[in-house]
Amino acid sequence: MSAVLNSLIHDQDVDTHHRALRFLTAGSVDDGKSTLIGRLLFDSRAILADQLDTLEKRAAGQPIDLSLLTDGLEAEREQGITIDVAYRYFATKHRKFIIADAPGHEQYTRNMVTAAAGSDAAVVLVDITKLSIPLDTTQSPVVLLPQTRRHSLLAHLLRVPSIVFAVNKLDAVADPGPAFEAVSQALKAFASQAGIEVAAIVPVSALRGDNVTQPLDATWYQGPSLLQVLESLPSVQEKVECNLLQPVQYVAREGEGTGNQPRTLWGRIAHGQVKAGDAVQILPSGETAIVAQVRRAGSVVERGLAGESAGLVLDRQLDVSRGDWIVTPGTAAPRQEFEATLAWLDTEPAVVGRKYWVRHGNRWTQARITAIRHRLDIHSLQESDAEQLAVNEIGHVQIQTQQALPVEAYADNRVGGAVIVVDPTTNRTSGALLVRQTAARGEL
Repeated sequence: MSAVLNSLIHDQDVDTHHRALRFLTAGSVDDGKSTLIGRLLFDSRAILADQLDTLEKRAAGQPIDLSLLTDGLEAEREQGITIDVAYRYFATKHRKFIIADAPGHEQYTRNMVTAAAGSDAAVVLVDITKLSIPLDTTQSPVVLLPQTRRHSLLAHLLRVPSIVFAVNKLDAVADPGPAFEAVSQALKAFASQAGIEVAAIVPVSALRGDNVTQPLDATWYQGPSLLQVLESLPSVQEKVECNLLQPVQYVAREGEGTGNQPRTLWGRIAHGQVKAGDAVQILPSGETAIVAQVRRAGSVVERGLAGESAGLVLDRQLDVSRGDWIVTPGTAAPRQEFEATLAWLDTEPAVVGRKYWVRHGNRWTQARITAIRHRLDIHSLQESDAEQLAVNEIGHVQIQTQQALPVEAYADNRVGGAVIVVDPTTNRTSGALLVRQTAARGEL
C-alpha cells in the first residue's frame, strides 16, 4: 500500500470523532423530542434572530415553545405532534451536528426508519412521567412503552452504531434520583435481552435545560451531559480495506454529438477503494474492464474511497446504466433468493406470494415474499409463527426477486444489504428489508 493511502486512512481514523455527527431523536409521542432539539439549538445559539423573535411573540410573555423550531408543518403545529422528519444543523466549538427529528407516532414509523438509515447515532427519549415507578423495582421492574422498544429495536436493526437513552422530564418527578435509577435498570435489561449495546443513559429535562448542554448539578448523577456524550460519539466509517462495491447512480457522457465519447459512471462507493488501473466487473452483465480514470467533484484524482462519490471512466465502452453495480471481479454473487429481516411499515399487511417492487441501490425489480419464518414480539423479544406481518411488525422472511441482485449482509454493509419494498398499486414505501448474514460468495 502506498504511503499516500496509509496517510488517508490514518487521517480518517484520527478524525472519526471530529466529523459531523448525524443523529436522530426517537421515542414515543410527546416524549419531548422536538423540545430537546429546540433546547440544543437554543443553548448552542443556532437560532436566527428573526426565528427567536417570532417564538417570543408567539409565547406572549410565557416560556418559549422550543418544539416549534422543528415542527414546521401546519398540521404539526395544529396537532402538537411531529409528522415528517425535520433536519436541523448546529455546531459547538468541538463538533458539527446534523439532527433528524423523527416522529413518535406509530403511524409515521416509516419516517423514523428513513431518518435512522443514514444516522451515526440515535437518541431515544424516554418520558419518565409516562412510566409507573414501583416502590420495589427488584420485584416489579419498570415497564417501558412499546414505541420506546420498537424505535430502539429498529435503530439496532438498521445498524445505527450508537444508541443513547435520554430519560426526559426529570424536573416533573418528586424524587428524580431513584426514579432515574429504576428506569435505567429497565433500559439496561431490555438492551441486554435485545443485544443492543448502549452508548449512554443520561437524565435530562429538555424543557428546563437540565443536563442537555451543561452537566447536571446533582448528587445522584455525576455523569456527562447529553451534549458531551454526543460530542464523543464516533461517525460511521465504511470499510476501505476490502473489495469494491459501488452502485451506479448516473452515467454522464462527455462531448457533443455521436462517436466514441468517454462516459463517466457516477455513484457513492459503498465499501472498498478504486484507482486507475484496477480491474472492475459490471453487474448484472458480468462484463469486465480496467479503470482508466477516477474523478471526484469534476477533477481527476488518484483514487476513490468508501463513502465518497466518485466517477469511473473505463478503458472500453460497456453497456452500463443506472441501477448497475461496479465490483471487484469475482467478489459478488448476485442471487434471486435471500433471507432478510423485514420491518413492515404499511397498513396493508405483508403476505406470502404477493408481488412488490423492491429497490436495491438504484435498481428496481419485482419481488415477492416466498415465506415468513417468524414474527418478533417487541414486548417479549420472542419469535412466533406468522402468516403475515401487520403494520410496524418485524419478521424474518425469504424473498425471491425477478432479477438477481448482488445483496450483502446488512450487518456488513448498509448499502449492499438494504432493500426497500414498495407497493405496486399505491406506490407507498411498504417495508425495509435488511439482508441477513450470508456465507462466502453470497450462498445461503
